[in-house]
Amino acid sequence: MNRLDRYVARTLLMAVALVMAVLLVIGALFQFIDEQGSTGVGHYGMGEALVFSLLNVPRFALDAFPAGVLIGSLLGIGALARSHELTAMRAAGMSRWRLARSALAGGLVLMAAGLLVGELVAPRLEQLADQRKALARFDNVSFAGAGGAWLRDGDRILNIAERARGNEFGGITMFELDGQQRLVAVAHAERASNNARGSWLLGDYRESRFQGEGVAGVASGSRQIATSLSAALLQLAAVQPSKLSLRELHQAMAYYGQNQLDDAAYRLAWWSALARTFAIPVAVLFALPFGFGSMRSAGSGARATLGLVVGLVYFFLQRTVESGTVVFQLDPLLLACLPTFLLACAAAILLVRTR
Repeated sequence: MNRLDRYVARTLLMAVALVMAVLLVIGALFQFIDEQGSTGVGHYGMGEALVFSLLNVPRFALDAFPAGVLIGSLLGIGALARSHELTAMRAAGMSRWRLARSALAGGLVLMAAGLLVGELVAPRLEQLADQRKALARFDNVSFAGAGGAWLRDGDRILNIAERARGNEFGGITMFELDGQQRLVAVAHAERASNNARGSWLLGDYRESRFQGEGVAGVASGSRQIATSLSAALLQLAAVQPSKLSLRELHQAMAYYGQNQLDDAAYRLAWWSALARTFAIPVAVLFALPFGFGSMRSAGSGARATLGLVVGLVYFFLQRTVESGTVVFQLDPLLLACLPTFLLACAAAILLVRTR
């Protein structure tokens, strides 16, 4: 990569950084305003609402990243076009494909940054924000939502109603099946903690076991059980799939597949996250042709408007496809990648037609 390649990539990165900074400030402000309806309950005040909004900024950045990259790329390409730098590069012998390669290098850097935030930053801060908010508002904290989270481990089926701190859980109901998939016991524990690898300690344990025509009840202060479920996996089950990282989604899909459970929600979240990630360099390539032709002298306002419109269309199309996949039980792979595929086709057609 020579100096011109680095200059093009750096110009695009700076423009995208500026746009994302503006979007993040707006997103955090709207999140903070939206949280005002939750303040005043328990110890959840203005300070906690501000912390909650700031901790959710990385998740908002991920959701807004494709649109932000598109707007920033259009503005960066526009700046090069209005200063006639693109024209000078073309006159010096740089083909449109060479410029596309330079722009793609910047797009790959942005994609790597998105993966870093999505894998290491956003999920952890978002879960921390939910935990802080719940602990501040309520004493009895539930993270699993209505009905709790359901998991299967061999002949056991578990319902997790609550998640406390770290490796501690509460409100766990356990159903035990025999070899013919008949219910043989129902148990409930007020709390559970991960003692060691493959071992769980259940507190305030009560069990009803079906024996012939009768039912035998057992109540004990605690019971230790051996299970393949780790604390990390239980935490994944108590979090919405869309809030998980790609690594966590892969772990959840592997577990659901091993136990022959429906993993459609996790597969949809997996492919949707991948599609949005690959949409980042595609958005950069989509912006490049607008530096030539009739758009090369367009102002920043026109380019920002174009990027906003295309970004919103992509966002709503992605959301519509994801909802349709769940409702109509369609193939997550094909539909989750459809918006990104259409954007890539449009970018390829525009680049080919560029003179």
